[in-house]
Amino acid sequence: MTDQTVTVTVPFAIRKRGGRTLVITPDGATSAPAPRTRVDSALLKALARGFRWRKLLETGHFATIQEIAEAENINPSYVSRVLRMTLLAPETVEAILAGRKPEGLTMSRAMQPFALDWGQQRQDFD
Repeated sequence: MTDQTVTVTVPFAIRKRGGRTLVITPDGATSAPAPRTRVDSALLKALARGFRWRKLLETGHFATIQEIAEAENINPSYVSRVLRMTLLAPETVEAILAGRKPEGLTMSRAMQPFALDWGQQRQDFD
């Protein structure tokens, strides 16, 4: 066997446009890097608290929202609103965890009453 070298040449150019790096192929098509996911830390923290509080209620550690509020030294109204977030559709919860939450779902929107029907939630938050 003989050692052979194969050279492959791929013509492309790298350009900065608006702070983004683009790869420009010979046919003029551009390829931008995949957008970074942005985790909404406030929404993620509230979601985690809501599921934790729900588990404490379900296991009997606390009997009421008032007891949770007193133990956490926060307003019972806030506990109720955060607990409501446990009623979000499973795919919405997964999207929040993955950093690709629906555009219409903000922390303030999640704290307001929303539809319990998961299909309606998708329509309301997208």
